Amino acid sequence: MSRRRAHIAMIGIPAVSHMFPSLEIIRELVARGHRVTYANDPSVAHLVAGTGAELVPCASVLPVADNNWPDDPVAAMRLFLDDAVQALPHLRAVYDEDPADLYLYDIGAYAARALAESQNRPLTQLSPTFVGWKGYEQDVGAHLRRLPGADAYRDAFARWLAGSGATTTDVDAFSGRPAHALALIPRAMQPHADEVDTDAVTFVGPCFRPAGDGEGGSGGGNGGSASWTRPPGAENVLLVSLGSAYTRQPEFYRQCLRAFGGLPGWHTVLQIGKYTDPAELGPVPSGVEVHPWVAQREILGQADAFVTHAGMGGCGEGLLAGVPMIAVPQAAEQFTNADRLVELGVARRIDTEDATAQALRAALTELVADPEVARRSARLRADALAEGGTLRAADLLEARLD
Repeated sequence: MSRRRAHIAMIGIPAVSHMFPSLEIIRELVARGHRVTYANDPSVAHLVAGTGAELVPCASVLPVADNNWPDDPVAAMRLFLDDAVQALPHLRAVYDEDPADLYLYDIGAYAARALAESQNRPLTQLSPTFVGWKGYEQDVGAHLRRLPGADAYRDAFARWLAGSGATTTDVDAFSGRPAHALALIPRAMQPHADEVDTDAVTFVGPCFRPAGDGEGGSGGGNGGSASWTRPPGAENVLLVSLGSAYTRQPEFYRQCLRAFGGLPGWHTVLQIGKYTDPAELGPVPSGVEVHPWVAQREILGQADAFVTHAGMGGCGEGLLAGVPMIAVPQAAEQFTNADRLVELGVARRIDTEDATAQALRAALTELVADPEVARRSARLRADALAEGGTLRAADLLEARLD
């Protein structure tokens, strides 16, 4: 139990890859006796309910249901601004009457910062991915500002900020590096880690349910709390998962069946997501089980290798499990993440168009036979565990209440 019971508000977006990394922190804060409210779209009410927090319904206009995101980065950024514009009045209707002692927010929930600043309340960002570094504005921001449509986007953002009640009215300052954040990733995955402002950002690593408090929990890649048992006689276990969003890849899955099906000594768990019909895969060879959804972290705890899309949640789970990885990036920052895993010496990157059965099998064989990969995987696992995870994150947030 904390020294005092507080009202803590989490404001998020309904993308599961953004929610799963922090769900156990919310659960832990509830367990410590705090009243926790969670503002998010009603479509994720079941995830919020599982933490014990109180759902504050706040409909989102983000296209997460059909994963229909625009390819144009400025258009994608505009969607998050549009979501903030429509969300802020709904949040005010609840929290102006019942303000929180501490606001937590996802990187995509701009309205949360405006709300907290207007109430002069403490605010902490829970980042499910890498954070900005001291040269981020020059390395990345300057490029974004030169894209077509960027000026109109920034003008619209500035107009909204001016009337939002936020005390930070500069667009770059408001949407850039936060004053206080917890990075829910291994520090090893952070670009330019030495240039991150550690007075503002603390790396706590992947946040799962504390040991001894039940297993499974919510994973950064796809979550799930069902148990899984390694089949008798399986000398090695391989998990193949492209996460929750970019899973409409029937040809890739067919290549995986050819690469790993019947591979001596190996049992493969293949997750295909909700967008692929199992009938598209053809015959499933021996030694392979196919599911639309799996308890990813539960399986990784018993696995010997991992084929991943290199989403940040999956990367964190793979490093925490200490398994070698084949990274098959699909979108966004996954290409950067895949390259980082290769730099760390624990993965091979194979782009989707190059992911033939021969290439996949060769990569797996090379990875598991390399003692240096095993050594580095073990060291990175120890480093990630030492970052503290859920309990350290909750301790740091409680300290913000003093």
